[in-house]
Amino acid sequence: MKNIIFIAPPAAGKGTQSDLLVKKYGYSHISTGDLLRSEVASGSELGNSLKDIMASGSLVSDEIVTTLLKNKLSTLDGAFILDGYPRTLEQAKTLSNLAKELGIVLDTVLYLDMDSVTAMKRAVGRITCPSCKRGYNKYFDEVKPKLENICDDCNIQLESRSDDTEETFKTRFNTYIENTEPLLKYYKDLGILYMIDNSGTPQSTFEKIEEVI
Repeated sequence: MKNIIFIAPPAAGKGTQSDLLVKKYGYSHISTGDLLRSEVASGSELGNSLKDIMASGSLVSDEIVTTLLKNKLSTLDGAFILDGYPRTLEQAKTLSNLAKELGIVLDTVLYLDMDSVTAMKRAVGRITCPSCKRGYNKYFDEVKPKLENICDDCNIQLESRSDDTEETFKTRFNTYIENTEPLLKYYKDLGILYMIDNSGTPQSTFEKIEEVI
C-alpha cells in the first residue's frame, strides 16, 4: 500500500476518510495534534515544555513537530496516513528530507477538493449527540436525524458547535485555500498530487481514493 499525505480544507471529511482507510486497510493514522498531546501526557521533559507552550496559545515550533514526527515514523513497519502535516511549503520540504533520511517513500498526496458552499454546509450543519457523540448533518439527507435535531439512538436534543457559523467558516476556508496553494503546487510539480472530487457522499469519495492507492 502507498503512504498517504492528506490535504483538505475545513469540513472536507479528512477524518472520516482516514478512519475508513484505517479500518479497511490497516493504515497507521498519524496526526501531529495527537503526537503533541501524547508527548504532553507522557510527562517527559519535552512534554512538560509543550504543555506550557500549548497552554499559552503559542505555536509549537516546526523543529519540535519534526522531531516528534521522526520518532513516530521510525517505529512504523507498515503504510501510514499523515494528517495535519505539512501545512506549509517549508514543512513539505522538511518532510521530503526526513523521508529520504528514513528511507520512506512519499508518493501519494491526496487533496480532497470541495467547493466552499458544500464545505460550509458540512461545517455549519454539523450536529452531535452530547451523550453518544454520534454525528449528524441537518443539510444532507443521508446523515440527517430521523426526527429534527433529535438523536436517533438516545432520543435527546442534538448540539452544534459554537464556532460553526457561516462567517467563521468562510474565514477559515479562504485562509486555508490561500495558504495551501504553494503546497499543492510543490506536490504537483513532484508528480504525486491526486485531486479527489469530494462533492459526493463519503463512500463515493472513499472509492475514488481506493482507485489511487
